[in-house]
Amino acid sequence: MAGIAITILALTAAAGFWAAEAESSKQIIEKTVKGQKLCDQGWECKGLSKYCCNQTISDFFQTYQFEDLFAKRNSPVAHAVGFWDYKSFITSAALYQPHGFGTTGGSETQAKEVAAFLGHVGAKTSCGYGVATGGPEAWGLCYNKEMSPDKDYCDDYFKYDYPCSPGAQYYGRGALPLYWNYNYGAAGEALKQDLLNHPEYIEQNATLAFQAAIWRWMTPPKKGLPSAHDAFVGTWKPTKNDTLAKRIPGFGTTMNVLYGDSVCGQGDVDQMNTIISHYQHYLDLMGIGREKAGPHELLTCAEQEPFTVASKSSSS
Repeated sequence: MAGIAITILALTAAAGFWAAEAESSKQIIEKTVKGQKLCDQGWECKGLSKYCCNQTISDFFQTYQFEDLFAKRNSPVAHAVGFWDYKSFITSAALYQPHGFGTTGGSETQAKEVAAFLGHVGAKTSCGYGVATGGPEAWGLCYNKEMSPDKDYCDDYFKYDYPCSPGAQYYGRGALPLYWNYNYGAAGEALKQDLLNHPEYIEQNATLAFQAAIWRWMTPPKKGLPSAHDAFVGTWKPTKNDTLAKRIPGFGTTMNVLYGDSVCGQGDVDQMNTIISHYQHYLDLMGIGREKAGPHELLTCAEQEPFTVASKSSSS
């Protein structure tokens, strides 16, 4: 437990520093390196990066907006009451803003990416249904773990790289739920946490849970594929095969990257439409407007050929 204890202390300190910084005017350090303008904005976008020369997420997405997006998460019937909050999101996002998360492109693209990421999060953690108070989109972050797992999600195929820890269960946990030992292992390596032996850390620490979700958003699931981030902001350039497979930069392809054939290439299915509706709803609540989501072909992956075809082990 030492590792998670150290992490919690560090994150708590970072959150305290964040609160102090938020009350003061922001200072931006600018340098030019080899003709490239690089910036450092302190705790939230630390380390010289071209992305840190843009607005940071807290400039355009604040506590009241987080509360609007996830209005029902602390309702008595929710399953993760008191777990998720704005501070855990913004603290975790600070790790990835120097790499372009919410800091790529102009202000509209930046805000749309945050809405897109949180649209996935809301859809994957919602306990709202069609007749739910406030509508189904109001119930994101209702869960922080799978409630009734029917297996331990241990895949022995990965026993050399990511061996399952005795007694550990790798069921879905987090904001973009992780499943299977190999996904916990890879996320743990990236976040420098022993998630392979302690997958429960994800459901014990909201900041770590958001970090794992943003890591998944920012990381290609396999070699040769884009990350969801790159697919959304347009830094991914489709190949001729991608174009033939109807895969183009946009929100629809983020679903293809993250879920493959469990959502995409199946026509107009409910699971896909639920994710899209969360994204559109969040665009409205953030003051961007769903009309900025773009045309239908950018939103959907209904006709896209999936990047991945699920085996018995699925990461979604």
